[in-house]
Amino acid sequence: MPKELCKCGQVLYLGEIPNPVEWQIISDVEFDRYTGQIDAEMLYADTKPMLVCPHCHRLLVYWQGFSNGYTAYRQEE
Repeated sequence: MPKELCKCGQVLYLGEIPNPVEWQIISDVEFDRYTGQIDAEMLYADTKPMLVCPHCHRLLVYWQGFSNGYTAYRQEE
């Protein structure tokens, strides 16, 4: 099963569908291009995958897709 390791050491499993730790994000500009009946596959292609670590709540954003690694964002104290 594919997995990702968060910077806190938590293992995030990617194989579950739907995946409770995976989110899809899209910019407001990209989203605004969609009107009327929407093709879910086309919308999905315009999103960026993001994982939310259930342990530390970091956001792991894959700006260039899963194969290019993630950028981690942590909540401020």
